[in-house]
Amino acid sequence: NQNQTLKQDSYIVMLTVFLFSFLQTVHSHKPHFIAVHCQEVGGKNCETSMAHVDSFIKELLSSDGLKEYSRARVYLDENYESKELFTALGSCYFIHDSLKNIQQFDFKAKKFKKVVGKETCSDTLESIPMLEKQKFPQDYFPECKWSRKGFIRTRWALADCAFDLVNIHLFHDASNLVALEKSPSVYSGTRQKALGYVLDWITDQRFEKLPYFVFGDFNFRLDTKQVIESLCSTATMQTVQAADTNEVDKLIFRESDNDRKVVLELEKKLFKYANQDVFRENNGTSLLEFDKELSVFKDRLHELEITFPPSYPYSEDSSQGKQYMPTRCPAWCDRILMSATARDLVLKPENEERSIVYDNIGPNVCMGDHKPVFLSFRIAAGAGKPNANKHKCCVVQ
Repeated sequence: NQNQTLKQDSYIVMLTVFLFSFLQTVHSHKPHFIAVHCQEVGGKNCETSMAHVDSFIKELLSSDGLKEYSRARVYLDENYESKELFTALGSCYFIHDSLKNIQQFDFKAKKFKKVVGKETCSDTLESIPMLEKQKFPQDYFPECKWSRKGFIRTRWALADCAFDLVNIHLFHDASNLVALEKSPSVYSGTRQKALGYVLDWITDQRFEKLPYFVFGDFNFRLDTKQVIESLCSTATMQTVQAADTNEVDKLIFRESDNDRKVVLELEKKLFKYANQDVFRENNGTSLLEFDKELSVFKDRLHELEITFPPSYPYSEDSSQGKQYMPTRCPAWCDRILMSATARDLVLKPENEERSIVYDNIGPNVCMGDHKPVFLSFRIAAGAGKPNANKHKCCVVQ
């Protein structure tokens, strides 16, 4: 099948570009501790693509760029045959040789254990005591239809500084037309409910409360109704109905003059806006006023200033690294969020401002439909003590 072969070749090319761009970031920032959170491990067709993931991880672990990271923990949820458990999440952690005192928490034994060597786990993650994995309850899913959404939590201690790292994947917008109906959209409410579930889980009474970082694909979207009203403020709307059902299946926004030029075409899975530059000029930050989903959690989650373009949906054409696909309104889906106590770790006074970087990876190359986002910062272990050691961390979504 020539078409399938081309898809597989494209997949391999993107993995190669991802590996190169990721290792380039590691080389630039030289972190002591690296956390990488992935979603949709194996892609859309797990049965045919999961083998590529395994070979990619092996190549990553043996790469020259990580030769000074002799300790690693890799957790891949590859059990796609279990609809009730499968999340397609992947959490990878790499520890530099110079970092002497690092431990990982055993949730069953309720104690930290020294990290030694490299381990990769991909079978029944539910039975592994070094993490907590949850798929969202079925009634949280839109229409109660199972999909790969959930979270993985791990807990770490660097010297005397302990924190949680949570890999998360929330629900997407199934239809642009439905998202347009009201503000905020019904999808926004579904994500809010699921994120609240995660925050309640990681701050309950079972374990000591620690600073936490939550990073992954939150699927946060711009407020569709408000952003379209802004982008198409001088346009008139035309509705197109399906011939068989008479339901509206397309909206066309045209300029009132200017030869009635089409500004936006909108369908269930089409968002074709005439001027993509608005999402790239000044990194699209003029549209951040429509990025509102995090505001509901302003007392529980914090984020550094966003200065990079919307992370989704990029073209998967290897020659179009900066082009968005005309499927969804570009949005900052991929984020690195943290508790107030984690923010204090990142923004400690002894941190130099230039040592904190919140940005994307591979801005000019094709990395897939999501552009990875990373946060690089220093944690001062033993802060306030004489000769405190500073450990540089890099977390990647």
